[in-house]
Amino acid sequence: MPKILIIHGAGMNMRGKVQTEIFGPMTLAEYDEQIRGYAAELGLDFEIFHSNIEGEVINKLYEANDRGFDAALFNPAGFGTGYPALVAAISQVRFPTVEIHISNPVRRGPVSETARVSHGIIAGFGLPGYYLALRGVRDMLAAAK
Repeated sequence: MPKILIIHGAGMNMRGKVQTEIFGPMTLAEYDEQIRGYAAELGLDFEIFHSNIEGEVINKLYEANDRGFDAALFNPAGFGTGYPALVAAISQVRFPTVEIHISNPVRRGPVSETARVSHGIIAGFGLPGYYLALRGVRDMLAAAK
């Protein structure tokens, strides 16, 4: 069973509290509940992690690399631009990383720098984007065997 790390970046803890016109009323805890359901439906082992601190996210990526994770989904949120150490960490882990966004951030500003080193990007599909990313990663890993 593939093991997937799901990372929520800076500011994700504010979901459902601010910018609800963009991201909707769901809280991060509600996101996680839905994501758990998606992963269970797809038969994936997973771990969910959130931090507003860049170094903690970097350490989690390196830890996942050392623990043999197969892939990561990363919603960078506030970490999309201006974090070169995070970009380096994503490019250094042995597993593919898929960047995911609830909305389409390109409509609001610059393209994410972490997207340049990610295997793929899913944006603008709301929370079902996590299902698309999980299924895509599962199928990609299966095809690689």
